[in-house]
Amino acid sequence: MASIEVKNIYILGAGGSIGLQTLDILKHNKDFNLVGLSLSSNDHINEAILSVFKPEIASLRYENQISKYQSKYPDIKWVLGDEGLLEVARYHKPGLLINALSGSSGLMPTVEAIKAGKDIGLANKETLVMAGPIIKDLVIKHGVMLLPIDSEHFALWELLRQVENRDNIKKIAITASGGALRHLSRRDLVNVTKEDALKHPNWEMGPKITIDSATMVNKGLEIIEANHLFGFDYYDIETLLHDESLVHAIVYLKDGTKLMNISKNDMKIPIRKVLYFPYQIEDEPITNISKLTLKPMDEIRYPMISLAYEVGKIGGILPTIYNAANEAAVDLFLKDKITFKEIESIIIRYTLSSDNIKNPTLEDIIRVDKEIKQAIYNYYLGE
Repeated sequence: MASIEVKNIYILGAGGSIGLQTLDILKHNKDFNLVGLSLSSNDHINEAILSVFKPEIASLRYENQISKYQSKYPDIKWVLGDEGLLEVARYHKPGLLINALSGSSGLMPTVEAIKAGKDIGLANKETLVMAGPIIKDLVIKHGVMLLPIDSEHFALWELLRQVENRDNIKKIAITASGGALRHLSRRDLVNVTKEDALKHPNWEMGPKITIDSATMVNKGLEIIEANHLFGFDYYDIETLLHDESLVHAIVYLKDGTKLMNISKNDMKIPIRKVLYFPYQIEDEPITNISKLTLKPMDEIRYPMISLAYEVGKIGGILPTIYNAANEAAVDLFLKDKITFKEIESIIIRYTLSSDNIKNPTLEDIIRVDKEIKQAIYNYYLGE
């Protein structure tokens, strides 16, 4: 690969799974300069990061962390909380911002980074689920790139660039492993524990996305994200069950040809390619594939998929409600306040009972996100 200019990098969610994998790629890599990041609530993880990297600006989660870090690392500009995320996103140096935050907290930092002229490596699918039309308009207005860091969407992006005439495409497909509970029937889900749901068979991920994989909400969010990223109608976005997690996306052409993206189930592949874009880097090929299992999605077993299609088609504020209800429900489940199956019932109840706003503003989206979550917490925790 030809030599490239050193690229400035920002990482939001540096202490999470995607963030740490990104840092591992950047470590001792002279092609990149880590300018800013947001750290986690875990001091051990943060100290490990700061022993290697010296960012110019860094955001902390909690106020009780800041004096210790300011004292130990006086050369770093320290910022705090939600506003701190925005300050990192707005920081004056141009570059690529990797948004690896979990959930709705990733929306406004994406907005601010785009307004600041930064390209976006998006691992926070909620940004597009909640505010796809707004984000797309901002990307065009500010002339930045929006690059998906997600095995399925990055795979689709690579496949679609191989097709010269989009009119030749019949439909696209993304795959799902089925998550940790894929061997269970709906009847068997009654007694599922948190530990059961967190044992993903193929991927090492954070707890929230691992639960989302077990309910298939993660794939529901990805369906909506694919619509915004690539502009395909929901009727032309297929989901397939694929045990091995090696086929990440398929593009079906009208002449009967299928283009398939097959690679290891390793998130460093899309991360590395987004970091280096527009320069091309090669995957390490898979040499031993014993079998590839592709099956139609079972929407009776996974009702969150059909709800996601419906929510996506209707649009407006409903995708925000679907996502907000899920975030609150998963949080309650991880805190042992509800059962696994109650995650689904909460999402269905609040999504189907809420009024829609057809063309929500960012203010509408943020307000409704908070209202839905607070209503759920009030009901289940008496807050």
